[in-house]
Amino acid sequence: MSEMRIDILTLFPDTVYAVLHESIIGRAAKKGAVEINCVQIRDYTDNKQNQVDDYPYGGGWGCVMMAQPLKSCLDSVMATAAGRRSRVIYLTPQGQPYTQETAKRLARDYDHLVLICGHYEGVDERFIDSCVDEEISLGDFVLTGGEIAAMAVADSVCRLVPGVLADEQCYIGESHWDGLLEYPQYTRPEIWEGREVPQVLLGGDHEKVEKWRRKQQFIRTREKRPDLFENFTPATESDRKLFEEVGRDRNRISLSAPVTCRAAEEEDLSAILSIVDEARASLKRLRVDQWQGPYPGEEHFRFDLERGECFVVLHGEEIAAFFTLSEREEKSYDGLTDGKWTPELPGCVLHRCAVAGKYRGSGIAEKLMRFADERALAMGFKCIRTDTHRKNKPMQRLLRACGYRYRGNLTVTVEPGHDTARQGYEKIIKVRR
Repeated sequence: MSEMRIDILTLFPDTVYAVLHESIIGRAAKKGAVEINCVQIRDYTDNKQNQVDDYPYGGGWGCVMMAQPLKSCLDSVMATAAGRRSRVIYLTPQGQPYTQETAKRLARDYDHLVLICGHYEGVDERFIDSCVDEEISLGDFVLTGGEIAAMAVADSVCRLVPGVLADEQCYIGESHWDGLLEYPQYTRPEIWEGREVPQVLLGGDHEKVEKWRRKQQFIRTREKRPDLFENFTPATESDRKLFEEVGRDRNRISLSAPVTCRAAEEEDLSAILSIVDEARASLKRLRVDQWQGPYPGEEHFRFDLERGECFVVLHGEEIAAFFTLSEREEKSYDGLTDGKWTPELPGCVLHRCAVAGKYRGSGIAEKLMRFADERALAMGFKCIRTDTHRKNKPMQRLLRACGYRYRGNLTVTVEPGHDTARQGYEKIIKVRR
């Protein structure tokens, strides 16, 4: 005996059968995990014309399905379902809205479902009162018949039956399983029309991937189904922290356009200097004595532009960040203490980089680092070196998250009158094959 039997009472059994006996559900039926029968209601009429409908008492437009053919068809089905936990369901716009919780309940509590497909102007109310256990609606709209709704219910219930899908992980985590929508999915190529696969999915750290996916479920639910988001109650401490984090991130910009990188141009200077001013103010709030004087100023970026070392990161057409990548040796890096650079490995230098305030927390910073990797490789380097202030914790976290390693302490000379102590970081770029 199959784990789940579903009998669909319909006027169009061939159509329903053709759909439900294909793909995953069809394969499950062939191996006996589920049994799906499509029963022709017309076969149970008691008149020569196989009539299943008649005009309604009291007048009105259209016809109503008669109780007798439906009851006779149902009796025949139930006679072969002895010993099963059965549930008779009528698909109707007047039913309770169908949800994933309903599908889970039906799969858990019953091993036999009878789905009745109405047509015309409905079904004789006496049949519903005497024979139907439950009425279900797909939503607040009307179809020409119940077949589409019945197929949706059958499919959603069957995929929860053991043996239908390869593993329960195939449906745990999907949209609506625990009140949230599913996280976004990506496949090859890594970059498509300027849109990249999120970096976290390429790093191989499964713990980070799972955390990112769970957070994306919260974000997607908040954006697409705020009604679900407002009603969701975190059941674990990790979910509670992510829930609060998403709430704090609510005002952060979403990257809805392609993110690209190009060499900076003269007309980009005003945008670059505006981002510098934002970064300077942010560092001041964090009490980080970095970029608190005239450095970096217009003359520094003009110097970078002349040598083709300054790059801008764009979200669509808007400059969202910038960075400088230089082939020139940084003299102050020769004074590294408490550690050492990787020996006999020449590297380029990443400096003068910042993200516009509105894009902080959006993922632009990680993309900037990725673009820097690509530019370094194009320049013939497999190593990038950089430095940051010892109190600049956000930059330190970003560097570590993007594969940089702390190499020691050093002193810079570009900001006289301010704290000159810096921490040196280095990254050996791994080339993807």
